[in-house]
Amino acid sequence: MGTTTLLFLIKKSGDKISHVCLAMKKRSFGKGRWNGVGGKLNPGESVEEAVVRETKEEIGVHPKNITKVAELDFAFPEHKKDWNQTAHVYFCDEWEGEPTESEEMSPQWFHVDEVPFHAMWPDDIFWYPRVLQGEIIKGNFVFGDNDDVLEHTLKTIESF
Repeated sequence: MGTTTLLFLIKKSGDKISHVCLAMKKRSFGKGRWNGVGGKLNPGESVEEAVVRETKEEIGVHPKNITKVAELDFAFPEHKKDWNQTAHVYFCDEWEGEPTESEEMSPQWFHVDEVPFHAMWPDDIFWYPRVLQGEIIKGNFVFGDNDDVLEHTLKTIESF
């Protein structure tokens, strides 16, 4: 199972998240879906180093303050076993630069009440609202042939 990263820039109003930056994937894995930014680790790279590098590469932003909010195992047992991965998910509320389109991603800000779940990975509806509300999540998802969620488990934890 591979290890991947996923980062969402967030803006807060008081202590609540008001806006999230999602990016439209323009090519390769996840093409045509809104998601956070991130990807695979390079050899010898830590998860934290990878999330910072991927964020710079994909939307031109240097994350300054990252917080791990979820660890999700994704399995595609029937059709894409090479897609099996553990994703380390982070929020970032402080960064340098402005989100900018790249060859791979096109970023856009969304109010938390307008997150386009219909155009995201089908698992996001289960866990993403919970982390937006402040929960820290560990989860497992099994996908079918059409990227349908066949089964999932989620649990709230205290911290990573």
